[in-house]
Amino acid sequence: MAALAAVISDTHGLLRPQVLARLRGCDCIVHAGDFDDEDALDRLGELAPLYAVRGNNDWEMADCLPLTRRFRIEGLNFFMTHRLIDVPADLDGADAVIFGHSHRYYEERRGGVLWLNPGSCGRRRFGLELSFALLRVDGRNYRVEKVTLPAGLK
Repeated sequence: MAALAAVISDTHGLLRPQVLARLRGCDCIVHAGDFDDEDALDRLGELAPLYAVRGNNDWEMADCLPLTRRFRIEGLNFFMTHRLIDVPADLDGADAVIFGHSHRYYEERRGGVLWLNPGSCGRRRFGLELSFALLRVDGRNYRVEKVTLPAGLK
């Protein structure tokens, strides 16, 4: 049976109503770090099962959030970290790499591996668009949908 995962990052303490509305009904939430506060972590965990890593601004949550994480959704194996620099050279069977930090959406398939940075759906920074991704996984097949928030949001 297919699973719908919301892939987000860099919320920086801001869980926008537009984002929360899209997260409701997802089978799981994947957060690539920079929560900035435990309330955001707790609120997301109440919506759906949460896979999360700590970002460079999550130092107060170092005891409860790992720097890297491996997990499985349906038939796909994931590796996740906040900063791209922390991705190991040997991905050891990972089908997808999730990362954040740059606030810039990035999606590419390299050697059969999905590399995905959902961008930021928290506070607008660096003049970049606000975005996240919805990932529909059905066995070993997947489809990524980029979700862009309205340009007028601060």
